[in-house]
Amino acid sequence: MSSTTSPLSPLLQQALAASQGNDSVTAMELLKQACQEEPTSAWPHFLLGAELAQSGRYQEAETSYANAVLLAPTLNIARYELGTLQFTSGRASLAFLTWQPLLNLPETDPLKLFALGYTELANDSFINAVDYFQRGMAANTLNAPLNGNIQLLIDRILPLMQPPIEQNRGEETQANNTEHFLLSAYNKGPLH
Repeated sequence: MSSTTSPLSPLLQQALAASQGNDSVTAMELLKQACQEEPTSAWPHFLLGAELAQSGRYQEAETSYANAVLLAPTLNIARYELGTLQFTSGRASLAFLTWQPLLNLPETDPLKLFALGYTELANDSFINAVDYFQRGMAANTLNAPLNGNIQLLIDRILPLMQPPIEQNRGEETQANNTEHFLLSAYNKGPLH
């Protein structure tokens, strides 16, 4: 959160402490309670989405992120995370729609650069995708875990940038014989 927003409520602070203490069950209970007690605040929904995603409960996380975006359309990190879940679940078109407002951000905004990277990735433009992701990481000085996740994504892309290895007797190239990157990389869960 920026310094212009109000501090987190005591309930949200307790939830964050539980999450940091690897007590996801307690964190989710507190976040669900905060969603009820702070019905006009996007933050409980956003934090619940993050906790659910971390626990592998992606559909529920998507709902929580969507609620956060509905309550605060300019909460860009919630919009980014919602789009990331949509993208990684094979719904790139929906992700691009979700990310559309991020494209109006300044050219140096990391979330805009990351969304542009995903756009290039969807088109198998790996060099351009890595360029956007790296530029986004350089611009992102506030969210180190997000940079770590983007680096994991880059690490999965780099081998795809190598020339394909020809196989014997006219068989398909190794690149054509393997599962598509977007499916294989994300079937294990989102990298965000």
